[in-house]
Amino acid sequence: MERFPFPDDLVRAQQEWHDVYRALAQPRPHHATELRRRLVLLSVRIHWHPFWSTPAGWTPAARVELRRLTGGDRTREHADRSGAYADAPAPRLPAVRDA
Repeated sequence: MERFPFPDDLVRAQQEWHDVYRALAQPRPHHATELRRRLVLLSVRIHWHPFWSTPAGWTPAARVELRRLTGGDRTREHADRSGAYADAPAPRLPAVRDA
């Protein structure tokens, strides 16, 4: 497997991005507006980090590896707990009524 020399601040920002994203994914998240703003700020910080201008950061595999390294395999963990996604019914959304 290819190793990338990720800077510590980039790794911390990506880890925080995953944490904020998970917090927003909860039903009725507290302080949703602040969380969304934080997610946008972190997204910009990660996207424009100077590491991506280095030869090690040029490859798309570096971005994938950073997300894998910092976020864990949440899809597999969820599938192991609740069964395969393909067999799960789609969530039902509440009907929206016009006023």
